[in-house]
Amino acid sequence: MASPYSSDSLDRLQAQINELIDELPNLKFRKWIERSLSTLVRLTGEDIERLDWKILSAALLDMEAAFQAFHPHRHTRKITIFGSARIQPETPEYQIAEAFGRAVVQQGFMVMTGAGGGIMEAGNKGATTANSFGLNIQLPFEQEANPYIDPGNLVEFKYFFTRKLFFLKESDAIALFPGGFGTQDEAFECVTLGQTGRFGPCPVVLIDRPGGDYWKDWDAYIRKHLLHRGLISPHDCSLYTITDNVEVACEAVRSFYQVYHSSRYVGDRFVIRLKTELSDEAIAQLNEEFSDILVRGIIEKSRGLPEETGDETFELPRLIFFFNRRDAGRMYQLIGRINTLGDSNSVESAHPERK
Repeated sequence: MASPYSSDSLDRLQAQINELIDELPNLKFRKWIERSLSTLVRLTGEDIERLDWKILSAALLDMEAAFQAFHPHRHTRKITIFGSARIQPETPEYQIAEAFGRAVVQQGFMVMTGAGGGIMEAGNKGATTANSFGLNIQLPFEQEANPYIDPGNLVEFKYFFTRKLFFLKESDAIALFPGGFGTQDEAFECVTLGQTGRFGPCPVVLIDRPGGDYWKDWDAYIRKHLLHRGLISPHDCSLYTITDNVEVACEAVRSFYQVYHSSRYVGDRFVIRLKTELSDEAIAQLNEEFSDILVRGIIEKSRGLPEETGDETFELPRLIFFFNRRDAGRMYQLIGRINTLGDSNSVESAHPERK
């Protein structure tokens, strides 16, 4: 069978591969590039179907477009707003979502939505076009992007799973408003991934219209059918905040990053980066209150570890400890305690948007 590609196109492809191989030793992320290329090479030797290759190539195109769109804004914290596309502009839910989008932008954040109407439109409208991202999904019957997103900040995804990946990868906070199956799916996924340590730590705020009971009833279900039966930990309810007040919602996000900056694992050690160093007395208090989440040792102060050399946060003070990787709710409580023990008057603490 004749090749579907011309001799010239194959020659260009071979030239590009050769050029990449020659450049690999000089590339900053050589290890990861080699790993990705090795995976593709191995797959060419596997007996996988045409559909598998179509899924792989389309997913990579989704990710490429998203990487390019978000890269210029990688140092700005972002808040994802989820909620129903069916909510109308005259409703209290729409109006509070718009007010929330406006308020968090004033704190220095950008707003991300699914780019549709209803709550998504309200969040982007409040944030304004200059501060909005839209992660749209290609569907046969809907949806067109709302008018409050700059085309440069609109990413069109073929797959839901790649879209969800970037919602969580780029989010520094999640705000959920009333919605249908999709919103419920997003709420449970955010809490599940937070509980299992696959996302965050990150503030998750469930926001209702003033006096509304949408999320209160949701929380009552969680407590009656999950907590009371021992299916979740008593501390897991610390993974989210419920409110019907914009100021309370904004404070839940702002205060999360008052002293806490970010975190990661370095080997077996959990590393929390801080905007300002804690006192020895504060560290002693943390060890007294949170020894139950340690596998061994204590919570200690540290500078950047050798394995973190080159990281943009290398100069930030740190806490390091051996976390049991199980008590996520307690980890969120630890972060809350850190934020109350640090110097909230420092310049860095006043700017939660700086990544």
